[in-house]
Amino acid sequence: GFKLYFLDRCVFNSSDLNNIEYIRSGYYNMDEIIRFSSSVGKFVGYTEFGVKQANYWNSQASYLAQMRAQKETVCKHNIDAY
Repeated sequence: GFKLYFLDRCVFNSSDLNNIEYIRSGYYNMDEIIRFSSSVGKFVGYTEFGVKQANYWNSQASYLAQMRAQKETVCKHNIDAY
């Protein structure tokens, strides 16, 4: 069968929120097809389908704002745990 999954991660260089990057990657059959990075601030597609999906999600202002807030919501919350 086919496998589609997303992986969220925080890259910590220090406990300062400005030095933390939130990344959400979408994979299809183990190939990364799309990525959101808080450093870039938008989705980037790596395949034909990923580019189409990135264009769609980047056009959705509320979803893009939600993804941009994830750095503080998810990463900042876990600073002390790591």
